[in-house]
Amino acid sequence: MSSNPGSQLVWGKNFCLHPKPQISPTQWSPRILVIGGGVTGLITAWVLLDRGYHVTVIAKEWASYGQQQRLTSQIAGALWEYPPAVCGQHTDTISLSNSKRWCMVAYCIWNAIAADPELAAASGVQMKKSLFFFPCRIEEDPAQLKKMHEVRRSGVRNFCRNPDLIQELNVNPAYGVVDAYSHLAPIIDTDQSMKWLMTMVQGKGGTFITQTIQGDLFDQEDDLRAIFDADAIVNATGLAGTEIAGDNTCYPIRGALIRVINDGKDFEKVSSALTITADAVHDSNEIVFIVPRTDNILLLGGIAQHRNHTLDLNLESPIVKRMRRRCEAFLPGLEKARVDPDYPLAQGLRPFREHNVRVERELRKRPQRNEEARNSRIVHSYGQGGAGWSLSFGCAQDVASLVEDALRDSPAVPMAHSDTAIQTHI
Repeated sequence: MSSNPGSQLVWGKNFCLHPKPQISPTQWSPRILVIGGGVTGLITAWVLLDRGYHVTVIAKEWASYGQQQRLTSQIAGALWEYPPAVCGQHTDTISLSNSKRWCMVAYCIWNAIAADPELAAASGVQMKKSLFFFPCRIEEDPAQLKKMHEVRRSGVRNFCRNPDLIQELNVNPAYGVVDAYSHLAPIIDTDQSMKWLMTMVQGKGGTFITQTIQGDLFDQEDDLRAIFDADAIVNATGLAGTEIAGDNTCYPIRGALIRVINDGKDFEKVSSALTITADAVHDSNEIVFIVPRTDNILLLGGIAQHRNHTLDLNLESPIVKRMRRRCEAFLPGLEKARVDPDYPLAQGLRPFREHNVRVERELRKRPQRNEEARNSRIVHSYGQGGAGWSLSFGCAQDVASLVEDALRDSPAVPMAHSDTAIQTHI
């Protein structure tokens, strides 16, 4: 995939942060249909538009801001993390090796956006101190020691390993954490950022269509390409991968976040992200996730309920109450926190799959009478789980490369271990 240097995002060549395409399309430029209106679909559309493609994004629903259920991309905690992330569900080594590269591509771009005051305000992206706490000395957990060294070398800003952070951040010493490190990380106001992403895609020439696609894309590829005049199709549908990609390994992990007022009146204002990850405590039911969302909203989490499809939680649900008590025990003062009266609880279904993230061409071939089987021009990007924002631009970079391969009708190959060095700049 991105082993080809020409596939990488390059400022001023095939990528820009302005609401116009870096490369303007012509009437002969290929037309790409992107299915999915979440962060993965929108950022994929952005990257393709900057490369001079005509892009149509089709989705059954878009970001919303009322009382109705919001998109998974809006529900997300959207704290950038080096994988495996807080909910700790990475199990596939191929996906994990690529995710480490994808997340650093995204880190560089979110960092650049946050560095521009106008873009930061428009996009809801800020670089904030992000702290990770551990119940034992990091050297006593080989997996965490290896991850810490990778994070230190990755190119993140202001890395610091210091157990004194526990006392400096007023973490309850009785909670049992004994080690910590920190670095600067993108923290994203997802509601604001989804508005901005839609504006960016429209400004670059993207077209939005509200429509539901049902059934396996492979079975209707020719019809969809004819209807939408598309030369290739990108599937960025999240949990719909079960149906859309014929992938029965897709499943949801239910998550929830309590939103509390973070104005400094009831407890000392929290301005940094504080987390204990599932892979650190080896238990997805013991996650601590305390993250500023906006200047006045703090998120408290989290939970990771495998294969739970229902969205029926409320503040009185036992698992939500335990989640809050865990955060209160970790950071004294939070027991005084007032919930956001307009939007107290965010809940959603993280789109996972058994082999984790899938960014690859459709591998099935279409048989042709008296001819060699024809390669599909479908490219998949789904299964990002709770890391859609963290992996966003990295996945989109590889999708763009795969689209180029598909348009050349090159043979499709399965995902492989990343053989490219981690990108520390764009």
